[in-house]
Amino acid sequence: MPRNSATPRTVSEPESSDSLRAFGAVLKAFRERASLTQEQLAPLVSYSPHFVGSVEQGRRMPPSDFVERAEHALDAFGALRAAARHVARRPGLAAWFRLWAQLEATAVSLCTYECRVVPGLLQTEAYARAVMRNVPPPPTEEQIEERIAARLGRQVLFTRRPPAALSFIIEESVLLRGLGGADVTRELLDHLIQCTELWNVEIQIMPLRQPLHAGADGPMQILETEEHRWMGYSEGQKTGQLISDPKAVSVLQMRYARMRSQAVSLGDSVEVLKRMRGSL
Repeated sequence: MPRNSATPRTVSEPESSDSLRAFGAVLKAFRERASLTQEQLAPLVSYSPHFVGSVEQGRRMPPSDFVERAEHALDAFGALRAAARHVARRPGLAAWFRLWAQLEATAVSLCTYECRVVPGLLQTEAYARAVMRNVPPPPTEEQIEERIAARLGRQVLFTRRPPAALSFIIEESVLLRGLGGADVTRELLDHLIQCTELWNVEIQIMPLRQPLHAGADGPMQILETEEHRWMGYSEGQKTGQLISDPKAVSVLQMRYARMRSQAVSLGDSVEVLKRMRGSL
């Protein structure tokens, strides 16, 4: 992926962990206790046999709906729920964001609207540092390095195969803020312009003056999973909400579709970015 900062530390597969493998072992034990194959369990939990196998091998984070369906299908008397509570992810990601990061890593498509900071998937290393150092309490250098590695590592999504379709809507005010100073902003704008050249990436700018705005409720993300389910995510201070209810996700989809028509067009958004860059 084009960027002026150092090459990110990335992984081609979601990171495994002891807790993920432990959950997978518990799931496998209950599946075998029920005398079911992975192919037989798959329709009972509404996921593919490949996904079931990946969870059992500790390579995939088990979504909450998967855990609940497996609980009922395997009569696991709460053991799977208990094991899921101890599943951990790599350092550097907030606890409330970990499951969304897992879904993001294998998403077919992802749509992001942001009105506070540039989305993490589009941040340069310097911009990410500026964000982290400006939000109290001050992190340690070790925490900053862990968070940057995790944030930049997520950007493998841009060049992953099979590719993901990525759409971003960013408030113009976020870029005008100049977080981190002129040098950081110049590098960031260069990076965003480069990203618009990727065939699977669309970036639109929501103008500073827009009397019709469907995003008044704040930032949001929606994605399509490998199983072609749609999920939503909303994040606040120290909290994150995964949205799986189809009706609620449909509302987010309607809002995002409206915002795409209200934001500056794709081509004109590139020109906006270039004008901002030229003014620095």
